[in-house]
Order: sequence, then structure tokens, then C-alpha cells
Amino acid sequence: MRAVTIYTTAWCPYCSAAKGLLAKKGIAFQEIDVERVQGARQTMIERAGGRTSVPQIFVADTHVGGCDDLYALDRSGKLDPLLADRAEEGADA
Repeated sequence: MRAVTIYTTAWCPYCSAAKGLLAKKGIAFQEIDVERVQGARQTMIERAGGRTSVPQIFVADTHVGGCDDLYALDRSGKLDPLLADRAEEGADA
């Protein structure tokens, strides 16, 4: 599995929903609370192309977007392939 990073705040219901989907799928993630980690909000904004809302979700260096984007990827069947480690995929071929 590729590394997942999610920028959050403690009080955000969309952050909770996104983390819930990841947890339900058994996906480990690094959570960065932008209100508690100094400089994290600015880093998130830069990585997310100027987006300032939370959550902002990344799979490795790929910007997924927010909660709605994460759920849309899952519904379309594109989330699991994005999460799959490319090295694992090559080993199966």
C-alpha cells in the first residue's frame, strides 16, 4: 500500500468521515492536525495547490482532494488501484 497523508482538524466532520472510510478499508494513514502542528496548514495549502479547507488527502504524492473526492474515487472503483503499491502490482504480473 502506498502512504496516505490526511490533513485535518479535530472538530471537522468531513475529516472524521474521510478517516472513517480509510479505517473501514483497513488503510493506515498519517494524520496531520493543521491546528496543532506548526507550519502544517501552509504545507497543506502548498501541496494542495492553494486549497485551504480540510481534509486534504494525499496518496503518496498524488493529491486526492477532500472528503467528497475520496468517496467519489471509492465509488468509481479508482481508490483501491491508487492505493496499491506499484511494486506489488509488478510482482503479480
